[in-house]
Amino acid sequence: MAVFLTKESKVLVQGMTGAEGMKHTRRMLAAGTDVVGGVNPRKAGSTVDLDGRAIPVFGSVREGMDATGADVTVVFVPPPFAKAAVVEAVDAGIGLAVVITEGIPVHDTVVFQAHARDRGTRIIGPNCPGLISPGQSNAGIIPADIAAKPGRIGLVSKSGTLTYQLMYELREYGFSSAVGIGGDPVVGTTHIDCLTAFEADPDTDLIVMIGEIGGDAEERAAEHIAAHVTKPVIAYVAGFTAPEGKTMGHAGAIVSGSSGTAEGKRKALEAAGVRVGSTPTETAGLVLARLAAPGDRTHD
Repeated sequence: MAVFLTKESKVLVQGMTGAEGMKHTRRMLAAGTDVVGGVNPRKAGSTVDLDGRAIPVFGSVREGMDATGADVTVVFVPPPFAKAAVVEAVDAGIGLAVVITEGIPVHDTVVFQAHARDRGTRIIGPNCPGLISPGQSNAGIIPADIAAKPGRIGLVSKSGTLTYQLMYELREYGFSSAVGIGGDPVVGTTHIDCLTAFEADPDTDLIVMIGEIGGDAEERAAEHIAAHVTKPVIAYVAGFTAPEGKTMGHAGAIVSGSSGTAEGKRKALEAAGVRVGSTPTETAGLVLARLAAPGDRTHD
């Protein structure tokens, strides 16, 4: 099994004919993703040759779904047009929308997230690297070659680059799925959503959770872990050296007063029985140590 994305997933790419969309569609195809079409109203009816495979371009998400049975869309549409692209996909009844686009206004995100919840569409992102189930499918921009091996670790992360680093450091063990949820203040799929999915997944034995400063998502995840997660969880919180009041990388990664500090998040997670690394490499070491002693069912 895998969470949210499997080998049966049929993927559309909104913005496939743009430079970034084209580049990453090639990478998704190379990873084994069943990319069944692109969406661009101005190029509807054409095909794009990607490494010997002719990918049709549809005028709308609905048209693409009707023609191919697609159930996933990956959105590479520029920020001013991203809200309309996601709303179109939701209105078409898509099951999963992976919104890669960075810089979408928060108001736009709030609108399409609410619309998606009402219609039953899961959103990953925005401002995220997407998700990968190694050996099955890859929807987004995660480099498949850093962790092409399937395994039994589940990973959920706010940070794209830290997703890549932890996947690389744990590549010998492999992953059931890795989900980059994005670092904006408002995201569609949360740590808790992924923790719940990994807890229910029989092919995930251990969960790695990567957070960062700002907000209270990690504290809320800690409460959820204490109450609902039986599988071991190892965590890393980015931003221990971040100065107060300064945004660090992601729009959601800002400390205000005593709220949202890395140390506060560490304490909340450790109180829930989660081991927390001080660096990504130390975090990987904690994972390896836990995998070497699989008998204990507690979080640490």
